[in-house]
Amino acid sequence: KCAHLRLVCQAEQKPYYTSKLWWCGITLLGLGELGNFTAYGFAPITLVAPLGCVSVIGSAFISVFFLKKTMRTADILAGTLTITGINLLVTFAPNVPQELTARQVQNYLVSWPFLVYSILEIIIFCILLYFYKRKAVKHIVVLLMMVAVLASLTVIAVKAVSSMIAVSVKGKMQLTYSVFYIIIVLMATSCAFQIKFLNQAMHLYEATAVVPINYVFFTTSAIISGVIFYREFQGAALLNVFMFLFGCLLSFLGVIIITRNKKEEHLQIRFIDCGCIPGQKLAGKIQPDSHSSCYGTLNKEDDLVKRQS
Repeated sequence: KCAHLRLVCQAEQKPYYTSKLWWCGITLLGLGELGNFTAYGFAPITLVAPLGCVSVIGSAFISVFFLKKTMRTADILAGTLTITGINLLVTFAPNVPQELTARQVQNYLVSWPFLVYSILEIIIFCILLYFYKRKAVKHIVVLLMMVAVLASLTVIAVKAVSSMIAVSVKGKMQLTYSVFYIIIVLMATSCAFQIKFLNQAMHLYEATAVVPINYVFFTTSAIISGVIFYREFQGAALLNVFMFLFGCLLSFLGVIIITRNKKEEHLQIRFIDCGCIPGQKLAGKIQPDSHSSCYGTLNKEDDLVKRQS
């Protein structure tokens, strides 16, 4: 974001991929996602998915230094709620073995709870897709619910792939099993369609609306898939479950508060600087008015000055 804003302010417009700052940001983003992928191999889905709120809160606070945004009282409140929620999530997360072999993944795939869950997800997704395609319903809830349904499959596949790679690195080779490559295909396919619907939601609606709703939907679907597929809360105490869900609720509130009532910052330049136009000596600025008959032209006074000169 900072790289895009700097490029817009330059007199000579250059492509964003020529900026070293932009490449630095993309590299850091890639390293962060690599760490996120690795975390699924060593921690439960029900813990890793809700901790995604750290990126939302972190972005809001970092933007104060890099984008010169104003820190609001609501941001401090949201940060406090989120940190409290994170502490509860880490403290009361399910304590289950995280080393998954290919045979365990195969057994989970054919278990009846997952088969019932898969059938319900397919039905829900087909209903949503019907309204999306045939009825042309592009409501934000419809789009992000489809993203959430696909995301549940994505996190299941990501955890399976990450865990099997981790077990293979420790000496027990799991990459020779066919289920490993089936899961990779499932992961890539669900990711591709997830990006498609999320991108359309970002195109039609403001990010301040998409980010919190997507976070809530994604986290909820990830927790449900972790509970059903990997049985992560099996045998957990009722108090632990309640406190974990309370931590999720605090994280949800933190993300919603920090994105509420924030205006979108557009990068388009609304004024045409005459000083940047070759052969134009005027240093004034024009505000185009699309509803006017003289759209994009100088007003009469400026025309008179130009003729006299």
